[in-house]
Amino acid sequence: MREGRVVKKYELEKCIKELRKYKRYQHALEIMEWMEKRGINLSLVDYGVRLDLIAKVQGITAAEEYFDSLSPSIQNLSTYGALLNCYCVEKKTDKALSLFEKMDQLNFTSKSLAFNNIMSLYMRLGQPEKVPLLVQKMKSRKVPLCTFSYNILMTSYSCLDDIEGVERVFEEIKQENAKECDWTTYSNLAAAYVKAGHKEKAELALKKLEEEMEPRNREAYHYLISLHARISNLGEVYRIWDSLKRFLGITNSSYLVMLQSLSKNNDIDGLKKYYEEWESSCSTYDMRLANNVIGAYLRHDMLNDAEKVFHCALKRSQGPFFVAWEMFMLFYLSKRQIDLAQKCMEGIASRIKENKWRPKFETINDFLKYFVEEKDVSGAEEFYKFLKKVNCLSSDVYSSLLHTYIAANRTADDMRLRIKEDGIEMSRELEELLKSVCPE
Repeated sequence: MREGRVVKKYELEKCIKELRKYKRYQHALEIMEWMEKRGINLSLVDYGVRLDLIAKVQGITAAEEYFDSLSPSIQNLSTYGALLNCYCVEKKTDKALSLFEKMDQLNFTSKSLAFNNIMSLYMRLGQPEKVPLLVQKMKSRKVPLCTFSYNILMTSYSCLDDIEGVERVFEEIKQENAKECDWTTYSNLAAAYVKAGHKEKAELALKKLEEEMEPRNREAYHYLISLHARISNLGEVYRIWDSLKRFLGITNSSYLVMLQSLSKNNDIDGLKKYYEEWESSCSTYDMRLANNVIGAYLRHDMLNDAEKVFHCALKRSQGPFFVAWEMFMLFYLSKRQIDLAQKCMEGIASRIKENKWRPKFETINDFLKYFVEEKDVSGAEEFYKFLKKVNCLSSDVYSSLLHTYIAANRTADDMRLRIKEDGIEMSRELEELLKSVCPE
């Protein structure tokens, strides 16, 4: 905090809001702690914000302890709601549903917020079919639906491939609750049409989105660019980009949306142009943009260009570089250049910290498949060591390792013991494979 002048509470709250927006949660929490030490009274909403920040910085357990330490008068809708949101984000289903029931008993579910959290939880869990049932419950209790409620309901129907359900919800909003219809409603409608393959209807929804949005709404511009890209309207992508640049200027996040859109449409010339434009002018180097371009170049067999981007990133960025390393691993593996793929693997292994990164299933599967096909036991064993270091061992990994030994006509007397020491549950398949690799 600045010395020599009084800092007003609303200024601190504004600062905290900005820090949360840019995910600088640690700094935001430190300001709230400073406020309490200085005796600045927190509002009931502030306590909910602090609980949310504690969960993000210190974890759910710390947030629960903070909630339990609050006096009953402060355990209100705001703090209950913040804790419920934390459970839903972390997919703590039992705790979320139990807390929701308690909030129901305390009459904290008369508005849509708690219901919205549970609907979001169901979507995260891949259970969209439960969302319409919850909305019916809201309606039977006469709990008013807000814009978010309607949007998540539309999305649930889209996930269920029920485009008629999406349209029914949209018509309900227009006829019964028009004030809850904004640009996000049209964005969700357009996304549903895109997913269903209804290009013309998607274009009409996007036109309405553009009419409804505020001219200085960066998020709306991003949705417009992304959705037009998904239906291959590159002309519209460039037009909206020019409008965004003219009215608001371009940020790292804007460049990322644009690069993703150009990559999706295989517009390599445009991708290269805007990446170089960003790289030459950015004040903060964002590895996500480099990863996007590296991935696009590798998909088009432009290895030299991808390597140039990566080498520059190594000089200008603090990383992390795991995503880029993994993309190069998969590229080399697809070209059957196992030595280069393993060098990338070694590059990751030398930099990784415990539980900070795990390879994708696709990467693991491609490596394992290669070793079996090539009967490469030594390569498979090196990959096993790598997976053990990143805590990715499983029965499938051991199954593939055993298949590699069998393909190479090799045995390993200690294999049964290794499986036990690694905590892998013995299956019938492993038992059968072990008869060949580790005969008793």
